[in-house]
Amino acid sequence: MQILEFVLQVLLGITSLLLTLLILLHKGRGGGLSDMFGGGMSSSLGSSGLAERNLNRFTVVLALVWFVAIVGIGLVTKFTGLV
Repeated sequence: MQILEFVLQVLLGITSLLLTLLILLHKGRGGGLSDMFGGGMSSSLGSSGLAERNLNRFTVVLALVWFVAIVGIGLVTKFTGLV
C-alpha cells in the first residue's frame, strides 16, 4: 500500500503543476489577473480555435486525473488505518 500511496502522491504533484501551467495558458476572457500577463491586449496573435479547443480538452482530462489521484489518496489513507 505504501508504494501505491507514493505513486499517487507523485501523480498528484505532477498533475498539480501541469494543471496550473495549462490554466495560465488559457486566453483571458476579461479583466483581472489575465491583464497582468498580457491577456488584456487584443491582438491577432492569439491561439486559433482548434488549439484553444485542444487546450480545453487536455485541461479537463488532466483535471479528472488530478481528482482521481486525490480520491485515491484519500481511500488509501482511510483503509490503511483499518488494517
